[in-house]
Amino acid sequence: MPHAGELAALLTSACWALNSVCFTLAGRRVGSASVNLVRLLMAWGMLAAVHLALHGSAFPLHLGTARLGWLSVSGLIGYAVGDAVLFEAFLLIGARLSMLLMTLSPVFSAVLGWVLLRQDLGPAKLLAGAVTLAGIAWVVWGEGDREAHPHLWKGIWLGIGGALGQAVGLLFSLYGLAGGTSPLSANLVRVSAGLVSLGIYLVLRRKLAGSFAGLRDRRAAALIALGAATGPALGVVLSLIAIAKAPMGIAATLMSLAPVFLLPVARWGFKEKVGLHAMLGTALALAGAAALFFV
Repeated sequence: MPHAGELAALLTSACWALNSVCFTLAGRRVGSASVNLVRLLMAWGMLAAVHLALHGSAFPLHLGTARLGWLSVSGLIGYAVGDAVLFEAFLLIGARLSMLLMTLSPVFSAVLGWVLLRQDLGPAKLLAGAVTLAGIAWVVWGEGDREAHPHLWKGIWLGIGGALGQAVGLLFSLYGLAGGTSPLSANLVRVSAGLVSLGIYLVLRRKLAGSFAGLRDRRAAALIALGAATGPALGVVLSLIAIAKAPMGIAATLMSLAPVFLLPVARWGFKEKVGLHAMLGTALALAGAAALFFV
């Protein structure tokens, strides 16, 4: 299919936008910890069923210890830790600002690649990162956002933590994907590790039973199910297809469009003040993030 990678990347952005709205609304009803646990549980069931149908097993034990280890660490950092702080950011500053802060993930990825993988980080990439930061700062310092979000700075730091968690998780997943690992298998391992580690944490904090509140609230459960299907299940698989079938720069650019999709949602759905500064700052941040993959 022509442009399959580009289409997958665009659909990935739509998935990210939709699941961020679903998790924000669900989190307001049952809390971010409940959302994180229940959506991983639902995503695991979906992925395991599809993996069984396509590969003949519910879990890819054939990947071996090394790849399972790398992917498990990736899932722990990306799903259990990174997404936990991101979901809390959803509650404090909303889906639009939280997803805008996630455009910092390519910046963190570039820095980590330079430090750990000896990848090039020349003046052009540094300038692109600075443009991304400038765009985010322009939006954050907007008058409307300060008025609408009394816990703005706490939400910002949590959003930054989510972006860092995604970047670190991606780094470890690259090691796990080596040797032609199926994207579906890799994602199932990551979700499994995130689910187990989050479950252990909640057991130690004696909050596991309370975290299943998301299943008792029917509306929250429906929102979480939709978010799980479009996020850790379909969204992640689409993103891996996009990276495999489209040039990295184009795929990354199209996959970063979720904040654009969320502008009208924030304006008319969440009744946020979305002025010209927010639109221009969002465009600037996306341009900087995209430039990281072209320079």
